[in-house]
Amino acid sequence: MTVEIFPSLEIPETLAAGPGPGNTDLRVLQAFSGAGVADHMQPDVLRGMVECKFMLRDLWGTKNTYTYGVGGTGFSALDCMFNAILPGDSVVAFQNGTFSGVDALTICMKAATREELAADALNPQAASVTVVDVPHGTSVTGEMVEGVLADKKPKWAFMAHWETGSGRINDIKGFSDACEKHGVMGLIDAVSSLGIEDFSIDDYPGVVGWASCPQKGVLCLPLTYAPVSFTDRYIETVKANGCASYVHNPILEARHWGIMDGEDVAAGAYHRTHSGYAVAAFHEALRITLQHGRAQKARDYAFHEQALRDAVTAMGCEVTSNMTSLVVLNLPGDLAGREKELVGNCRAVGFGIWPTLSEPVQVRIGILNQINRAAITDIVSRFGKAMNDLGAGLDLEEVLTGLDNHYDTALAAE
Repeated sequence: MTVEIFPSLEIPETLAAGPGPGNTDLRVLQAFSGAGVADHMQPDVLRGMVECKFMLRDLWGTKNTYTYGVGGTGFSALDCMFNAILPGDSVVAFQNGTFSGVDALTICMKAATREELAADALNPQAASVTVVDVPHGTSVTGEMVEGVLADKKPKWAFMAHWETGSGRINDIKGFSDACEKHGVMGLIDAVSSLGIEDFSIDDYPGVVGWASCPQKGVLCLPLTYAPVSFTDRYIETVKANGCASYVHNPILEARHWGIMDGEDVAAGAYHRTHSGYAVAAFHEALRITLQHGRAQKARDYAFHEQALRDAVTAMGCEVTSNMTSLVVLNLPGDLAGREKELVGNCRAVGFGIWPTLSEPVQVRIGILNQINRAAITDIVSRFGKAMNDLGAGLDLEEVLTGLDNHYDTALAAE
């Protein structure tokens, strides 16, 4: 048998201008590559994890002791959070896009009985779960949540904070208020909002569990550490009822981060192997985010998203999103139906934008770690050229002049 040895893998530079991952800061890459070879119990690795834990509390805006990172992507953090849901638990889940839809399916898998899983293992119809399907492009409102929770009185409720499938921000205060009013434990997917919007989770007492990701607002590398934060009520629920997982057990995961029995301890205990490289990168990403400042970073995202929004609107596109890190748009009438073709053309030349992953098909352009004038100008220029390549007939110079006016006006006002 001949063994084929493939050539070395070379991945070219790409402008990641989609919903995430974002372009990683060079300081994070340097921290990753510059870390020494160390085992997962080496003192500096453990010290780094403890410091990350404290920085995460500042980033989340919380006093929750059970605040740490789950090894993996945002799905890993969400799985850890959802592991508190046991078969037969009553849950209301709101979905208004691709990823809250995946979350709702995960919840059904967790809450399904053995019989329900056997009937349809990949899409169980859990009788104890109510999935509220909110139309694509529409935000979940507090009124929607209040109405369903008042009727169903579930044990758990779930909502995504920012839904990148459709680019919509959902009403986190209305969700928390409804959960608190009806004694429901709220769970939030904050994969796309942490590190971008300026919010403190302690302001939302109806929510007991939060999960995010490493590669969007935090701007670390994928497959490093996905932030989670749990209240004492959530942890007590897990203690009382158990959790059918070792690796993604919310209590056991915390032990390696120096959290035991609800208290910070000097050093973490072994739970599973962690990477010194990943710890170094995550540590630097959190330092960069906190040095930028939560409030200033949120203002910067809003300012530069508005510049991009105005530019694509000038190109004849209709923006339907309200997130500040992502523009979701419909192409002008003459190009309608060619969204995937346009996206494919862009990706072929290293401009990584995305279509929506569910109907209706729209175009998504993100600005993660691209919050400066030069980066937005580059994105607008590339997108305008791609539209013209399909025959849009845009006066791109006029569009860029409008973009310059946005920035020049802001400079003059300072």
